Amino acid sequence: MLVIFNHGKESGPWGSKIKVLAKTAEALGFSVTSVDYQGIDDPDQRVEKLTTYIEALTENFLLVGSSMGGYVATVAAAKTKSRGLFLMAPAFYLGGQANFDELTPACETQIVHGWKDDIVPVENSWRYAERTRAELHLVNDGHRLIDSLPQTNALFKRFLETLLKG
Repeated sequence: MLVIFNHGKESGPWGSKIKVLAKTAEALGFSVTSVDYQGIDDPDQRVEKLTTYIEALTENFLLVGSSMGGYVATVAAAKTKSRGLFLMAPAFYLGGQANFDELTPACETQIVHGWKDDIVPVENSWRYAERTRAELHLVNDGHRLIDSLPQTNALFKRFLETLLKG
């Protein structure tokens, strides 16, 4: 199964979080890739790039997204047959065409969000998770989730192990 990483607006395809999570996925036998959205500021154009990439796949996949990458992964998951969705501080309700009060991907979804996030309000993840019954993990960290990376990685590993069993 392929894990497709989706980075945030200000980062790149192989930032520090993605590198750590990718090693965890590979250790469990997953293949990994990370889509490069640098130079594309519009989240809906990023969704279009991701869905075009997914259409060419012949293998099962799951989506991982951080910040704007969380927006992108969630919208794409609702349009495709993603096996799972793992989100970190997803940029919900902050612009773009997606209506997160109606969007509900048909896959297992987990969200990690920092209490001290000053970019994407934690309430946005709470609102989405409450409506969709996504599993929500709140950590004592900011938007980048760097201080809680070991905890986020452990949650990601457990998420992947659950998908392997299912």
